[in-house]
Amino acid sequence: MDGAPVDAAGRSLPLVDPTTGQPAGEVRCASPEQVEAALAGARAARRGWRTTAPGERAAALRAAAASVRDHADVLGDLLVATTGRLVGQARGSAAVAAELLEEAATTGVLDAGRSLAGSSGAIDVVRREPRGTVAVITPWNDPFPAAAGLLAAALVAGNTVVHKPSQRSSAPGAAMAALIAAALPPGVLQVVTGDGEVGEALVADDRVDVVAQVGSTATGRRIGAVAGARGAIALLENGGKDPLLVDAGVDPAWAAAQVAAGAFTNSGQLCTSVERVYLHADVADAVLAELVELARGLVVADPADPDSQLGPLVDERQLAVVSAHVEAALAAGAQALAGGGRLDRPGAWYPPTVLVGCTDDMDVMTEETFGPVAAVRVVGSWEEGLRLAGSGAYGLAATVLTPDTAHALQAADELEVGTVKVNAVWGGAPGGSADPRRSSGRGRGYGPDLLGELTALKAVHLEPAPPVRR
Repeated sequence: MDGAPVDAAGRSLPLVDPTTGQPAGEVRCASPEQVEAALAGARAARRGWRTTAPGERAAALRAAAASVRDHADVLGDLLVATTGRLVGQARGSAAVAAELLEEAATTGVLDAGRSLAGSSGAIDVVRREPRGTVAVITPWNDPFPAAAGLLAAALVAGNTVVHKPSQRSSAPGAAMAALIAAALPPGVLQVVTGDGEVGEALVADDRVDVVAQVGSTATGRRIGAVAGARGAIALLENGGKDPLLVDAGVDPAWAAAQVAAGAFTNSGQLCTSVERVYLHADVADAVLAELVELARGLVVADPADPDSQLGPLVDERQLAVVSAHVEAALAAGAQALAGGGRLDRPGAWYPPTVLVGCTDDMDVMTEETFGPVAAVRVVGSWEEGLRLAGSGAYGLAATVLTPDTAHALQAADELEVGTVKVNAVWGGAPGGSADPRRSSGRGRGYGPDLLGELTALKAVHLEPAPPVRR
């Protein structure tokens, strides 16, 4: 806080190593007094940061990006120890965070507003101004990019920030934020640790003008209600139940590899993981054969081992959700072709699982599972698959694999989700912006348009004063 490390003085929360199931220390929460001090410090720093030249703000972000990049391995190893993320992916996600900071440093100073066509004797402009103080609340599953994108956009626009990383990845989240804060004037970025109580205190405080949250739908709805009741803006990227539709005519091995990448990366614990799969009947058997072989061949081992291909789930609580969804599906008639039950070892381990015979009413097809589960439903036609892919409560992203350009264009037009991916489950150019739909949240959570969410427009009309009469 205010540019210096401070020991948290609130409650302690126990930590468990997801790899071994053994106690792994604790997270100390910020006390109510420290939350108050963090908000007060951010408020006090607002004017100085707001009036800092945009080029200087961008330079500070570039310095922060360099520091994060220099510490990417250390940050990644913290994430491995805390959440069980594979070491290569964890270090890579820290490098992505550095890229997002640099991107904002470039794009964030380009749009300062616009001039208007007024009378020749006056000047009319619309200028962008920071909204004030932003509370950034981020998740455990991919904390570095999620935080960096929001922090960078808020900061480069001239806002001050109070940031609370998830208590499930508090150490890596706070460590990266501290590196960014070190490149900024004191108070511009305050970092507090803790659980929902700390987050609720931030959301409810009148000094917070915008709440930007990435996390669960349930939490997002509570944030939206509390922030909205006092007139604050809430930017929410929440849960997803992302579909992947496989059309007739695709290469089965390629399609299976895409499904496996979407469903099993980070043990299925990404916002845009593939959670339900629709296979055209013409290719279903061939794709399933390839997918089962891939799932059974994945090395499920210590995430710190570079040869491991799948690590544990984050904790027993998440393991219980995944197990419940799969067990309910099996009891209702689905069949596991690979996996299907927790591994018999200490820690929160669940194998890559392929379920067939899934029906539209199963939790594994309707609720966010957030585990390494490919829940498959065979469809008789492209039209049926597209209709089912577009159904459900969530609208974060969707993937279609098709050799038919007409089908690709139809999917891009008809799927009511924030992001449509055609023939690639991962990827995309930098600078994209998207609005999640329905239960997946609201507001632009990334890309250049996020800057618009974090700035307010002001119209200014300027005329010269008349001369003084003598």
